[in-house]
Amino acid sequence: MSDLRIRPATLSDLDPVLAFWKEAAEGTSISDDPGGLARLVDRDPDSLLLAERAGELVGTVIAGFDGWRCHLYRLAVHPDHRRRGVATALLRAAEERFVSLGGRRGDAMVLDDNAAAHPAWRAAGYGPEPQWSRWVKHLEH
Repeated sequence: MSDLRIRPATLSDLDPVLAFWKEAAEGTSISDDPGGLARLVDRDPDSLLLAERAGELVGTVIAGFDGWRCHLYRLAVHPDHRRRGVATALLRAAEERFVSLGGRRGDAMVLDDNAAAHPAWRAAGYGPEPQWSRWVKHLEH
């Protein structure tokens, strides 16, 4: 695993990250565009974590902290690099970030239909809380 490097994304990484998500991520988000990612990196420069092997992007996770809660989004690993510890390393880095910021609990956005991801999240110690539902309202711009 020593060949894996975890680092925060920079503005120059945004287009490659968006292209990566089209190949490696499940589902899409309303914020999957250059403007959405630029706002994220501008507001919280250490929140978008990238995993690289030999300079190649192999995984991502967004580890956002709003001062109250720790949120995980867009955990994605390239299909050719799955089951090699990339997701584990990304989640470890995200959790270390949260602890350093005073976070107490991480929550993850995991698609119900993404059954292939569920074992990875469970192995990392995460699980669904059936008493909660996500309520969403799309905001117009």
